[in-house]
Amino acid sequence: MEIQALLITFREVLEALLIVGIITTYLKRVNQKQYTKYVWLGAGLAVLASFGAAMLFQVVFTGFAAMGSEMYLKIGIMLVSTVLLTQMVFWMASHARDLKGNMEGKMSKFITTGNVVGMVIHSFLVVLREGIETVFFFAAITGGNIGAAMQGWGAITGVIIAAVVSYFFFKGTMRIPLSTFFKLTGAFIILISAGLLVQAISMMQDLNIIGSVIPHVYDLTWFLPEHPIDYSHYLRDHGTAPLLSGDIGIFLKALFGYSSMPSIEEVLAYIGYFVAILLLTSSKNTPVKAKKEEAAKSAKLLKPQAK
Repeated sequence: MEIQALLITFREVLEALLIVGIITTYLKRVNQKQYTKYVWLGAGLAVLASFGAAMLFQVVFTGFAAMGSEMYLKIGIMLVSTVLLTQMVFWMASHARDLKGNMEGKMSKFITTGNVVGMVIHSFLVVLREGIETVFFFAAITGGNIGAAMQGWGAITGVIIAAVVSYFFFKGTMRIPLSTFFKLTGAFIILISAGLLVQAISMMQDLNIIGSVIPHVYDLTWFLPEHPIDYSHYLRDHGTAPLLSGDIGIFLKALFGYSSMPSIEEVLAYIGYFVAILLLTSSKNTPVKAKKEEAAKSAKLLKPQAK
């Protein structure tokens, strides 16, 4: 859980800090530093609102637990989180290059019209989006115990690393293309998302919400059990210990959705998810490549005329 919390918090906090940093840097560059306080005001209000949303979410989850329906809520959270995580990665991958220009353009309009309220609302919404996503993802990886994720070392470390990276980024000592950076972190987020999808399917099968054509496609308990209990049971039943510890298995299950005895539905969902990601990636890249090729052809045609 802690590694998941670290990656998610790092990614979300960094996005928020980069956007706020782009805005405040632009205000300083155009000698409009007096508006910086309004940007930070909106960001601060968004952080408070995110904590409020986390508390409200915890109350709702406790209510479901009291009614004995928390498992159904957990499944819903995991499925929605899978969609949100995937959408977040694709959105940032497509907007990373134009992020700076878009933010500066909006702030320029606010400055021209003297729209202070607009600045506050804009920064509030930008940071709130990251905060709400974080709350939702914490609920997914902890099974509803958001407080445990927020207080753990993973979330705290993620915030610290994000703050350090953004600081050096804006100081000019760290020169990493945003699009490349978000692609790398996005790859880890996609793995987490696939794991949440598989875990949701496994929980639905445990509750008999959906059945299974082949309950266990293979059994890797002898090699890597997915939980220390499975390790103990295998040792008891076979007299020999699995090759790897159950602690490694529970770590991989929490991070990537590993299962030592997956059903055919889990395997197909895991493979299908990555196939869908591959198809979406290729379909988005095709128009970009076509535009580049068209631009290159136009440039070749114009060269003889220039001579």
